[in-house]
Amino acid sequence: MSRALINKDFCESLTYYKRIKTNEVFIGDIPMGGLNPIRIQSMTNTNTLDTKATVEQAIRIFDAGADYVRITTPTIKDAHNLELIRKELNKQGYKKPLIADIHFNPAVAETAARLVEKIRINPGNYIDKKKFEHLIYTDAEYNLEVEKIADRFIPLIKICKKNGTAIRVGTNHGSLSDRIMSKYGDTPLGMVESTMEFLRICKNENFDQVVISLKSSNTRVMVQAYRLLVIKMNGEEMFYPLHLGVTEAGDGEDGRIKSAAGIGALLNDGVGDTIRVSLTESPEVEIPVAKNLVKYYANRTSFYNEDKRTPRVGFIPFEYNRRLQGDTFNFGPNKPTAVFADAGIKPLTPEMLINYGFSKQDDGKFLPSTTSPDFIFIRNIENWKNVHDFAENLNLIVDVDTWRLLAHKKPVTPLFTYQQFVKAEILSPVFNLVKIGWREITVSLLSKFDKHFPTGLVLDDIYQLPKESVFYEQRMSVLEIIKSKTDIPIIISRRYDETDVATFQLKAAADCGSFFIDGFADGIWLSNRNDEISPDIINNTSFTILQASRVRQSKTEYISCPSCGRTNFDLENVTAKVKKATKQLTGLKIAVMGCIVNGLGEMADADYGYVGTVPGKVTLYKGKTVIAKNIDEKDAVDELINLISENGDWKE
Repeated sequence: MSRALINKDFCESLTYYKRIKTNEVFIGDIPMGGLNPIRIQSMTNTNTLDTKATVEQAIRIFDAGADYVRITTPTIKDAHNLELIRKELNKQGYKKPLIADIHFNPAVAETAARLVEKIRINPGNYIDKKKFEHLIYTDAEYNLEVEKIADRFIPLIKICKKNGTAIRVGTNHGSLSDRIMSKYGDTPLGMVESTMEFLRICKNENFDQVVISLKSSNTRVMVQAYRLLVIKMNGEEMFYPLHLGVTEAGDGEDGRIKSAAGIGALLNDGVGDTIRVSLTESPEVEIPVAKNLVKYYANRTSFYNEDKRTPRVGFIPFEYNRRLQGDTFNFGPNKPTAVFADAGIKPLTPEMLINYGFSKQDDGKFLPSTTSPDFIFIRNIENWKNVHDFAENLNLIVDVDTWRLLAHKKPVTPLFTYQQFVKAEILSPVFNLVKIGWREITVSLLSKFDKHFPTGLVLDDIYQLPKESVFYEQRMSVLEIIKSKTDIPIIISRRYDETDVATFQLKAAADCGSFFIDGFADGIWLSNRNDEISPDIINNTSFTILQASRVRQSKTEYISCPSCGRTNFDLENVTAKVKKATKQLTGLKIAVMGCIVNGLGEMADADYGYVGTVPGKVTLYKGKTVIAKNIDEKDAVDELINLISENGDWKE
């Protein structure tokens, strides 16, 4: 990767919120990009030839608040039926735009482009093919393949120009063509170059009604790809609006948190003009989640109204580089990102530890599980009296005054404020924490950190800024620490005041995910002032954010697609069955795919795959290798368990 790109801008600012400049694209009567609000959409999962079912589901999606509905369009017959679907929706008073989702067949796209407001095509399979073959081209041969794309794509552009139809160039990490994979590999750069080939054709044809997406089930790949695309487009004077989404995000709170972490990381950068939260659930359920995420950014302000242009030392926005290089206490390059828990004002009891995932041993001590916090903060001396007898092997944090009373009894970690730290005459030789805001991060302070007194920085919203501004305060803090070349653990601390669990989780994931996707932070410390959200839920949210950000796996990860009209089984119920049978397999990634369009590619980093091939039949994979084809669906979960067992990965 050329380092010449590093200093080019992928966003308006790192330290305040401002959406990047994009063209306005007219999709029916609801334009997007430019100065328009961030738009929301979802996709039907019905058979497109079933007009009644598709219309009813589209209405449910629109009623939930979507601006657009996308419809699977695999054949010419499906494309023609879009006209009937449109007429029926109009008859019932629904005139919002429809989008046809096309794979493999340009003729289907050309037909649909005359009937709906927008066409989605996938560069990986629109003209190129994917057979997982390694291809070798000379430069001349490679250029000839690109010319073939233009020959087949330009007719669609002309039809769209004539009919006022927009195009989404929708690149998926899982469906990069063999040609792109052979040259660029399974990388964000490959996704970007696959997209740019189509965008250059659009620009040459003076067609600017184009939207772009670069989706992946891997949030790190997704974020890096969008940032690199913005840099590449800026370099070629392109300003097409961007559609965001974490594809195959899964279901339940895992899918919501993963989506918010990935989409939120880009929205924090001011990147994104429309979003879809892709859940393995009924499509209308996606809309409230997307609406709440967009609402969180709708009136975003900044704690600082101009960009300090903080040097991006060590920050390559399209590569993962973990900042911390040295070992400090429980932190280091080969140690997991730490989770902090706040016991609050209530006593820390054995029952609370069990809720945190600890298990009580015969000797009375507590053994952590994969979802037990690494540190627990107890707020006062009264709490200490309650836990002294059973918490011998826990990493406990107390305020400085309590630490001074307890240091001779147990090596607990003191938590200093900035003022306390700079005046302190005694520090813990084991580990110290300093709660700090961006104004206190100075060269003189950072120079005080001594390896003989290991210290971590808790970046906290101590200035009571608007919640939407704290992200930028914390990112400025991290960049200043990077600039100073101080090798010290950074803990991202966020406090909320929510009564609704889903809202708390969405905001926390959007606020914190970026720091871990970028390798900036070494710990997460979430808390909530309202007791309606329990400490164990907050703890679980922290672990799920880290898993979504690809820095710490604490449970089985499921890569499962949102169902569409191509799905060959009841994806929602099948996913639930697979999860129930394999939920104890911590550390494994299992993909559940409804069809093969993006299946094998999207599950490329999964350990095992369960993929619908034809209705009622399933193919099982170990990594990218087919193990068993066309298994009856009723036997497939048992066969998956057998496959996992045969490879030594099964746990009871």
